[in-house]
Amino acid sequence: MEIQRIGVIGAGTMGNGIAHVFARSGYSVVLCDVEQSFLDRGLATISKNLDREVAKNKIAAEDKDSALKRIQPVTDRAGLAECEFVVEAATEKFEIKSEIFRDLDRLMKSEVILASNTSSISITKLAALTKRPERVIGMHFFNPVPVMKLVEIIRGLATSQETFSETRNLAVQLEKTPVEVNDAPGFVSNRVLMPLINEAIYAVMEGVATPEAIDEVFKLGMAHPMGPLTLADFIGLDVCRDIMRVMQEGLGDPKYRPCPLLLKMVDAGWLGKKSGRGFYRY
Repeated sequence: MEIQRIGVIGAGTMGNGIAHVFARSGYSVVLCDVEQSFLDRGLATISKNLDREVAKNKIAAEDKDSALKRIQPVTDRAGLAECEFVVEAATEKFEIKSEIFRDLDRLMKSEVILASNTSSISITKLAALTKRPERVIGMHFFNPVPVMKLVEIIRGLATSQETFSETRNLAVQLEKTPVEVNDAPGFVSNRVLMPLINEAIYAVMEGVATPEAIDEVFKLGMAHPMGPLTLADFIGLDVCRDIMRVMQEGLGDPKYRPCPLLLKMVDAGWLGKKSGRGFYRY
């Protein structure tokens, strides 16, 4: 089946970025979210990011207009029924994703691949909720999606070679660099990154150094483009907490326990850049 029409569930930071790159690459996109206001905000972000690409001469002004015209916003998942490939980019909670996958399995044609942009949740568990486990795969994009080249392509236990190859080829069509990863909590990126961020938060909590000092060490000493605490604010501290909990539960090792300061900040609503305050103010 030739893939021309893409469904994207979730118009938040990752979802609108995924819709952006598919539309920019010539695919028709059905962007689905539960409220029109979420879709309006997501489309406004896509428009702004396309304007930035025009300003940098990465695309022409007419390319922006045609990309936006390829995106159809819907609040009813039934609008996804004619898509040939679907990417779920909802909140990083298993109960939310599991409901979506059950519903997509009911709605979509049996040959349609169901991909998840999850950053830590088991693809095997999501696939087991469907009648097409061989057609379920992880397609983990990185933020900001229009800029970052990497896509982790995650095989569930039942994912077929055909599904993997089709998804990998799709990533290449988006001018991304796909990297094959087997299913495990946190995959590769967050399995390594999140404990680093968590340990940096412990260093703040224990008074070892300020957030500014810790970030400076990583920028100047390890040549990271941004420090781990700036990155945590950018990802969202609630997302960092959720990923740590997935790894703690999935791997059963106490070293993945979220730092108490991280939990306290999330409870306070200090979620990072998106809330205006995290380790820094925005």
